Amino acid sequence: MADVDIAIIGGGLNGVSIARDAVGRGLTVALFEQNDLGGGAATASPHLMHGNFIDLERGHALRVRRALAERDMALRAAPHLVRPARFVLPVHADERPPAMLRAGLYVYDRLAPGSSLPRSEVLDLTIHEAGHPLKRSLGVALAWSDCTVDESRLVVLNAVDAAAHGAAIRTGARCAWADRSEVWRLTVVNRGRRETVTARALVNASGAWAGGVAETVLHLPAVQASLAKVSQIVVKRIFDRDNVYLLQNDDRRMIYALPYHRDFTLIGTSERSFAGDPAVMSAGADDIAYLCAAVSRYVRERVEPADVVHAMAGGHIAPGRDGFMKLDRKSGKAPLLTVIGGGTTSARRRAGIALARLASFFKASPKSMSSWTANAPLPGGDFSFDALDDQVEDARKRWGFLSERHARRLVEAYGTRIDRVLGAAKSRDDLGQRFGDDLTASEVRYLMKEEFARFADDILWRRSKLGLTMPRQDRAALETFMAAA
Repeated sequence: MADVDIAIIGGGLNGVSIARDAVGRGLTVALFEQNDLGGGAATASPHLMHGNFIDLERGHALRVRRALAERDMALRAAPHLVRPARFVLPVHADERPPAMLRAGLYVYDRLAPGSSLPRSEVLDLTIHEAGHPLKRSLGVALAWSDCTVDESRLVVLNAVDAAAHGAAIRTGARCAWADRSEVWRLTVVNRGRRETVTARALVNASGAWAGGVAETVLHLPAVQASLAKVSQIVVKRIFDRDNVYLLQNDDRRMIYALPYHRDFTLIGTSERSFAGDPAVMSAGADDIAYLCAAVSRYVRERVEPADVVHAMAGGHIAPGRDGFMKLDRKSGKAPLLTVIGGGTTSARRRAGIALARLASFFKASPKSMSSWTANAPLPGGDFSFDALDDQVEDARKRWGFLSERHARRLVEAYGTRIDRVLGAAKSRDDLGQRFGDDLTASEVRYLMKEEFARFADDILWRRSKLGLTMPRQDRAALETFMAAA
């Protein structure tokens, strides 16, 4: 008898999505992440939950249709994390013909017939406010509706929901060795202690580390897929509206620029092949220069490398939005499923496909092995996407000491679970020690207890983006507080 039905190596979006779906079907699950949740590919996520309009150029209409359906499901499931936005694509004289782009958007609109988001339109940038920050030579743009997403929090909340349904989520837990017989026997170094866990099936969802895990832990040939470094940068806000700008670069790649943590703009992505340890991956000077030059083709005020306040990079493996999935089954041996890569928008669907591949190995599990996640909200997401402002107003009425800015940050992070952070507090002093502008001891305790945060960076860069604004002395105080807690 194995300890669990499924063991998962890797706490990125693939790993936690599979864990959540599996445990909701009645399977027992243990997930092991050697560092923090969402610390790999999610670090350089484009923060877009979309159908990827440009995929139509490659003839992938069915893929786009599926992605748009997933986008709308995500908007219903996590309205605090997934937010509608107006995407603006300026027409550049040296790039794709306007007629081709308009035809593509016509099709794009009709691939999501049930969507409640506004349809596409053509903008005259000489008079429309979306054109204010752009060069005067750009006269026309196409606009349509898609969504943005906080992928780091999407990862965390999938893990929170998986744990609420009974999954064991272990961060700081490295799988050091695996023996395969009729069950998998894993040796795990869990925060310095060695333990053994047995599982009826194993999922390798370790992302950029998948090849190394296959060779050194599972004693199998490395996954044959190339590794790419994906980089993005953050600058002070360069747009006065909350539009997402899609910018055609001269290498035919699409560069995006979107609002980020209120006062900043996120620009991405640069993608380059990479060989080496994913743990030491970082955005280089060439990546930063590339992104600055790409966005400067469009904006009136040139963006220079000196304007970059933060740069980040993550490893992506198995190129392609559908990712890579392989089931290794041998007679008398427990199965191994390798799941890596794929787009953010398709992660929920990908988890369902992964479990369908494993379904025949769990004949004793409940008869229904259908996915349940399509209509289930993520923690804090039990409200309508168009009621976010109402949630903010209700929070300010209940906790009268909250500023609009503070209340909005909390609602956008926790949704209806904000009461677990603030409790019965009557004043800001009731929330305890403050770090930076509005991070409080009460919120830190919640993140450590409920959202698997262990270190200051887990909170400052993945549970939030407060690392962009928090003074150094407050970071040190936060580290001291968390160590003591």
